[in-house]
Amino acid sequence: MNALHPITVYYDGACPRCRRDRARYEKLAGTGADAICWFDISGRETELRRLGIDPYKALTELHVQDAQGRIHSELDAYILLMRRVPRLKPLAWLIGLPLIRPLLSRCYHWQVMRRLSNSQRL
Repeated sequence: MNALHPITVYYDGACPRCRRDRARYEKLAGTGADAICWFDISGRETELRRLGIDPYKALTELHVQDAQGRIHSELDAYILLMRRVPRLKPLAWLIGLPLIRPLLSRCYHWQVMRRLSNSQRL
């Protein structure tokens, strides 16, 4: 079995839902969870900018850094993360489909903006 190179997921640790999502991914990933590094973006604006990630965008879109150092955001980030979790690979394929992706993107941004307006973090 080939070992996966780690990816880094930039998530909002101040968000209860984001923490629950992280826990779910870790549980589903099982022994592969060590191939996913989690980076809490809370209060880390300088580090995010150094990586080329806009701190505002980091709150409104998931960002994942692949093993080659490239940053992926929004649904591309989710697809990369889900491909690391065997049980979620079919879902990663599904959300990448041309007819489904735009709809999911709109729903995703609506949910994020709703969450942020409720927490008044923006």
